[in-house]
Amino acid sequence: MTQHATPGGPESARRSRDAADLAALGAPPAAWSAPGARVADAATGKDPWARFGWLMAVIWLVFLVYPVLALLHSEASLAWIVVGWIALVAFIVLYVTGFMHGMRGGGGLGRPPSLRQWITFAALIGCALVSVPAEGGSALSFLPFIMSFASYGLTRVWHWITTVAAVAVTALCVFLLPGGIDYLSILAIVALLGVVNTVSTWLILRSAEAERLGLELATSEGREAVARDVHDLIGHSLTVVGLKAQLARRLMDSDPERAKVELADIERLTAEAIAGVRSTVAGARATTLVEQLASAQDALRAADIEMQLEGDPRSLSPVQALTASWILREATTNTLRHARARTVRVRVAPGLLVVEDDGIGVQAAEGNGIRSMRERAAAAGAGFALGRVGASGTRVEVSW
Repeated sequence: MTQHATPGGPESARRSRDAADLAALGAPPAAWSAPGARVADAATGKDPWARFGWLMAVIWLVFLVYPVLALLHSEASLAWIVVGWIALVAFIVLYVTGFMHGMRGGGGLGRPPSLRQWITFAALIGCALVSVPAEGGSALSFLPFIMSFASYGLTRVWHWITTVAAVAVTALCVFLLPGGIDYLSILAIVALLGVVNTVSTWLILRSAEAERLGLELATSEGREAVARDVHDLIGHSLTVVGLKAQLARRLMDSDPERAKVELADIERLTAEAIAGVRSTVAGARATTLVEQLASAQDALRAADIEMQLEGDPRSLSPVQALTASWILREATTNTLRHARARTVRVRVAPGLLVVEDDGIGVQAAEGNGIRSMRERAAAAGAGFALGRVGASGTRVEVSW
């Protein structure tokens, strides 16, 4: 038998444009659940790979036709042929279920593999070994699937161990066994797949690391913004309260009525400062865009401002959603402080956040809040636009 195939066909050049597509070359059981390799949240039910990714494993199993042919023409005893068929069916079931388990968070690619992943890996090797008496050299066709499972479903160390072991075993069979030269094509495919798996897993891990660093950066900048907002709010309010308290003390004897007015102003300023701190802290506690939208709606409702939401906040990626959360918080704060608006419209679409109000519009000079929004958008690689909407309202747009 001189023609063999494996999960790494002529489509590899095109698929290498995307880390997740590269992972598909080996029909990996965990690649689709890796951070950075998926663009939607499986929990929402909108991730196509969480629903249909198992088809990739089924498609690649067509290359197990070679062990099937070997069993059909095997000259081994009937007992070994029966064992070979059972092992082949078990291998297929284990591989497909392992693939699905990996997509749903079974580990691998930078995350600790679950116990089930290790058991499945050992069982796949066992199925391949017990097939040897009935299939002979055609049992080498199991190796590409075992390699891919280790690369995407286990650890980086086991990727290298399995890849080196598979190449070594295939080379020994080709060059040392009688008639082994017939399986030279398998050796070439195993070696090529080792390179493909190495490159694709490296890309996926780099993507995951970049996403993690992006989340950490956005979170750090968000905390700095909260600290700045609280500092500015408290500093300004306490300064005014202190001045009015001094004035009220001086007027207490000479003009009691005016002193009462100043004390009333102090009470009002204190209440506003407390409300501002609570609003800022509530925004800081909102860790997702969904939570930030709820927080913004509560704050606007307290100020008798209606908020209208269009679109699905889950249409943004995790990194985009975190940046959008902070910009929405800044925009909400600006609306509460300066806009005198009655209605705020928020629109969320893939790669887009728009916040519009019907207030008095953008003032001549940009304050710290607007500068902060520009900086956040730039740090996230997004475009930021600020302008009027309608006759006098304000529009904030962030796009990726």
